[in-house]
Order: sequence, then structure tokens, then C-alpha cells
Amino acid sequence: QVQLVQSGGGLVQPGGSLRLSCAASGIDFSFYTMGWYRQAPGKQRELVASITSGAGNTNYGDSVKGRFAISRDNAKNTFELEMNSLKSEDTAVYYCKATWRVWTYWGQGTQVTVSS
Repeated sequence: QVQLVQSGGGLVQPGGSLRLSCAASGIDFSFYTMGWYRQAPGKQRELVASITSGAGNTNYGDSVKGRFAISRDNAKNTFELEMNSLKSEDTAVYYCKATWRVWTYWGQGTQVTVSS
């Protein structure tokens, strides 16, 4: 059974930092491109960041470039999103995603709220 289990998130003040983690099981983790997406109320789900298998090439949404960093640990089957200089517009439910060929799996989602 494939599982992506998220942890982290919560409430933080503007300018603060948070870290999200996603632990995968039931898949050959090293094959998969891993990503973080988010969905704010009334908006479509959007890509935040992704990291490929192999070379670990990263890609970021324009709104988070320079503030967020994605990383993966193939030995532990985990990947993380480090979020810095958070803004109110970063408030959303964040989802982790694993993709390889035709297979796609999602985490359960975690709320990130940036507010004073």
C-alpha cells in the first residue's frame, strides 16, 4: 500500500519559517519525482516546488523562488520543503506528490497559515 504521510505546517507570523516533511512508503522512492503543491481557498492547486529523481533537479513556482527550498533523502524515503520569509499569500493547504510514469500519489495535505 502506497502512503505519503505529511508532517509540519501550522501557524506562523509573516516573515517566519516553517518546514514540511513527506515520508513515502510502498514505492521505489528513488524513481519518483517529488513535489509540493498548494491550494488556497477559491484557487486552483498550484506547483510550489519539485525535485527529480537521479540528478535531483529542482523547479520552483515563481512566487516562492528564493524563499523556499525543496530537498530529498533517498535513503530515508523522505523529502522536505523549507519555507522562509513567509507571506500571508503563502497561506494554503500544502500537499506532497510523488510521480513516476503513469503513477501519481498524493499526501493528505497540511494547513499552513501565515498571519500575525
